[in-house]
Amino acid sequence: MSNKNKGIILLLLSALGFSLMAAFVKLSGNVPTVQKTLFRNVVSMVIAFGFVMHHKERLFGKKENQKLLLLRSSLGAMGIVLFFYAIDHLVLSDAEMLNKMRPFLTIIFAGIFLKEHVRRFQMIAILVAFLGALFIIKPEFNLEIIPSLAGLLSAVFGAGAYTVLRALGNKEQFYTIVFYFSFFTTVILLPFVIVFYEPMTVQQWIYLLAAGVFATVGQFGITVAYKYAPPKEISIFFYSTVIYSAMISIFLFGQIPDVWSVLGYFTIFGASLYMFFKSDDDH
Repeated sequence: MSNKNKGIILLLLSALGFSLMAAFVKLSGNVPTVQKTLFRNVVSMVIAFGFVMHHKERLFGKKENQKLLLLRSSLGAMGIVLFFYAIDHLVLSDAEMLNKMRPFLTIIFAGIFLKEHVRRFQMIAILVAFLGALFIIKPEFNLEIIPSLAGLLSAVFGAGAYTVLRALGNKEQFYTIVFYFSFFTTVILLPFVIVFYEPMTVQQWIYLLAAGVFATVGQFGITVAYKYAPPKEISIFFYSTVIYSAMISIFLFGQIPDVWSVLGYFTIFGASLYMFFKSDDDH
């Protein structure tokens, strides 16, 4: 099997992992968002810890990378709390699609902070994608817009985290980065969870532990996929999460996205497809 095909299969598996994570987060019901986020990170932390120990790497990375690791973890923590809030309050596929604005925002941030050249076709794709996000959000400027804004902001912080990852490059192993991020988020959220702790049923425990396991499958899948093939060649397949999530929304939660949302999905996906083919032409 070619490396590109391996990357595609891993990316499809990663997308399924993240979709199932989101489904289990939603299934766990009325547990505070920070509590859900803590669970997801504790499971990732334990699994990543095993990888770091197995490969005899440093748990907290090299001294010279601390600023970048801390920044990546802070942005990532904000992104995931907002994403989990959006999952709880929106149709699942809406939350997923707003979070998929990340690649477009990463281009903007990489242009600003890493001085990467932003091409004209990328700017067109970004504008079209933002139009798609507006179809999903349907701004009415009342309190009902808050979950949608949380979904969009989760993409902003996620894009920030990915930009820092690009700045880190290959300076750290992926499992060290995952452990650092999960450990940092756990330490930050623990005081809030202790104060606002809500007792959970056995079923909620199982759902949140499953969310943690599938999040780790998603995280490792995407990281290893990009080691087999560059993002520009395979990233489009990650949008399969929206198909998975739409099916989960309909069959598990009885939530059907409205016409505007579906139009938004097609618009954002179309912008990604356009960017995917244009960057293919350039290489």
